[in-house]
Amino acid sequence: MTASWRFSTLADRHRALGSKLEDWSGMGTAWTYDKDADEEYIAIRTKAGLMDVSGLKKVHITGPHASHLIDLATTRDVEKIYPGKSAYACMLNEAGKFTDDCILYRTGPNAWMVVHGSGTGHEELQRASVGRDVSLRFDDNLHDLSLQGPTSVDYLAKHVPGIRDLNYFHHMQTQLFGLPVMISRTGYTGERGYEIFCRGQDAGTIWDRILDEGKSAGIIPCRFTTLDMLRVESYLLFYPYDNSQKYPFDNEGPGDTLWELGLDFTVSPGKTGFRGAEEHYRLKGKERFKIYGVLLDGKEPADEGAPIYRDGKKVGVVTCAMYSPLVKKSMGIARLDVDCAVKDTKLEIRNKSGAIKATAQPLPFDDPKKTKRTAKG
Repeated sequence: MTASWRFSTLADRHRALGSKLEDWSGMGTAWTYDKDADEEYIAIRTKAGLMDVSGLKKVHITGPHASHLIDLATTRDVEKIYPGKSAYACMLNEAGKFTDDCILYRTGPNAWMVVHGSGTGHEELQRASVGRDVSLRFDDNLHDLSLQGPTSVDYLAKHVPGIRDLNYFHHMQTQLFGLPVMISRTGYTGERGYEIFCRGQDAGTIWDRILDEGKSAGIIPCRFTTLDMLRVESYLLFYPYDNSQKYPFDNEGPGDTLWELGLDFTVSPGKTGFRGAEEHYRLKGKERFKIYGVLLDGKEPADEGAPIYRDGKKVGVVTCAMYSPLVKKSMGIARLDVDCAVKDTKLEIRNKSGAIKATAQPLPFDDPKKTKRTAKG
């Protein structure tokens, strides 16, 4: 944990559950608990689980030029995002290559909160702010508790009036257990879920009460890395673990295009003027690889970083993999040569334990129409 400089107020609770608080993005994070991760995966897919995702970085942006800054730094049309609404967006460098993803929360006419991971999002925002009437403030007191799963709304509905009417990618300023919170209909699981943004001094009270009251309904604490199982099924990328920063090209530096990552949908139709826009559009059709799914024979999951072959030639690498005890399938996210990113292409994944037959399959594996995460009522 030598890189840690940020601290969750829930650290002692994670230690009590068996975590050694491994570093993620500068914060000691619960990568492990003293129980089987399958239990947590099943809870989130069938009931609900509570995770501490406070390691995500929160940046408040306010002032007359706040929207202009967001417009310059990200791929979304900010005028379509009204107070109470949010949007998933990407940030690029001047070469049109992905540097970070984020969620943009509009909290007022001239006020935003940007939540991003371990990429260079903060630096991109700072760069766009130079010379403009705007204030940026990094907020590590604001904690983020993620309650995810189909029954999460049933629990919250007992305490938060109107929560059933909160649509996907919308948020509300409210109270939970008499404490001030912002609740967002977002998450990183592919399930219906909510992120509860609260003060650090309130995080313990909220964590304990949800787990205590929700125990009878099957709500359990979940480690951060359970997200790896969920994200494989739901096509949710995790920088830098699916990127060329971890799997470099042979003859060029790191950097992937949105076309290669399948994130081009984050560019609002017709938008220009954001950082890297011209290169982004120029690079369409010049993909060097594609993010795609692989479905393995048998129950053994692919090793992280396992090479993928077709007809004896290396054609890709598995970036994240899992075996689902619910659907009884082994699957993974892969970086594949473009001509192999075609449904049912026959592949071979070479684990350290031996070769496994596989086929290329489109992502996501689970709920491709997003009916679960967008459900109403």
